[in-house]
Amino acid sequence: MREKSQVDSIDRSVYDIRDAERDNWRITAGLTPDIINQISDEKNDPDWMREFRLQCLEIYHRLRVPDWGPSIDGLDMDNIVTYVRRDKRMSNTWEDVPEDIKDTFERLGIPQAERKSLAGVGAQYDSELVYHNVKAEVAAQGVIYSDLESALRGEYADMIRAHFMKLVPPTDHKFAALHGAVWSGGSFVYVPKGVEVSIPLQSYFRLNAKGAGQFEHTLIIVDEGASLHFIEGCSAPKYNVANLHAGCVELFVEKNATLRYSTIENWSKNMYNLNTKRAVIGENARMEWVSGSFGSHVSYLYPMTILKGDRAQMEFTGITFAGREQNLDTGAKVVHLGSDTSSYIGTKSISKDGGVSTFRSSVVVDQKARRAKAAVSCQSLMLDDISRSDTIPAMDIRAGDADIGHEAQIGRISDEAVFYLMSRGISEEDARAMIVSGFADNVSKELPLEYAVEMNNLIRLEMKGSIG
Repeated sequence: MREKSQVDSIDRSVYDIRDAERDNWRITAGLTPDIINQISDEKNDPDWMREFRLQCLEIYHRLRVPDWGPSIDGLDMDNIVTYVRRDKRMSNTWEDVPEDIKDTFERLGIPQAERKSLAGVGAQYDSELVYHNVKAEVAAQGVIYSDLESALRGEYADMIRAHFMKLVPPTDHKFAALHGAVWSGGSFVYVPKGVEVSIPLQSYFRLNAKGAGQFEHTLIIVDEGASLHFIEGCSAPKYNVANLHAGCVELFVEKNATLRYSTIENWSKNMYNLNTKRAVIGENARMEWVSGSFGSHVSYLYPMTILKGDRAQMEFTGITFAGREQNLDTGAKVVHLGSDTSSYIGTKSISKDGGVSTFRSSVVVDQKARRAKAAVSCQSLMLDDISRSDTIPAMDIRAGDADIGHEAQIGRISDEAVFYLMSRGISEEDARAMIVSGFADNVSKELPLEYAVEMNNLIRLEMKGSIG
């Protein structure tokens, strides 16, 4: 029998397999100081982190739920479990991971990807990392890649305290405050000055528990002249109750450094995805975002880049696929502070079966940001007459010599193009899927091979049954 490759074994059913919640310890649902203290005890937090969590809880209760985007009325925090873990703790050896969890990640291709093409992998299951490892040759370069909680209590504790939730303060919005109160898991990466990590690091987040939330925190510091490609993958099985993802990503890219952050989010369609991602970019440094949003019932996701240093650059490439019962509100934000900074936001969205896709962009140019250049391009494809696509750009330009551009296009699949492909012997379903894949091609080209294939397979699976 021919061995299946990572490419041709991708299937939606892989993501929807639910593991029995055996040996799980769950905290009581809801949000109270007692629950926060229990989480802090579980984490063996330093005193400052315990105090920070409790302060965040107070802020959470003060702030209002956002009322300007998709409705999240179906999310009741009194019914969300904020911490779930297995009895067995994290391992640096794959063989020591519990068998059922190992089987899940094996199906998702994580160990295989690690062996083939990754410098290090962190795998989170529910609220805890179950596996974390980095290749010896990368560690020999001085690169630190560990779970955030171990780093919080180790030799990099001061560095983490100096950076943790400084880019995304808990006062930013209600779910940032929630994250600060109940965060668990996530990764810490530090790339020393001048070090180029030639192969990617990856974190994969799997939420299996029913009615639970996942609140991982990713903190990456790329020091002067260094470079890194970091990959993030997410998935969950579908349940008939709400699940929540409210993670946080903070990225610090120092002078002359480069960071690429690639994400494929394939959450289940009972998920509320309220994630916050933010980066600050130093002089002559570059930030590249590649983002694919394919899952969740509701998403609020707008990675933000602060171009702080002179000649800092940012490029954001994203795609969103909204199907039945999905309302995905996504986009990107950029703030130009330094002189001669430049940014490009290019997104594509696809909606079908009544799905709603909303693109929001925010471009801010400070009055001191001389000769800033920014361009925003949004293209939307609707596959039927019951879906919806909206574009909501915002621009706040306070410098007279800025060069700013915006364009948006909304359309449908051409009947002539479908007819042409069908005349060449291709079925209508395959023809439509080919056109949609071609529409998304610029994003797939930016992804690592396995994720590009996964994205195209997800599009094809979403397209099934969409004729008419």
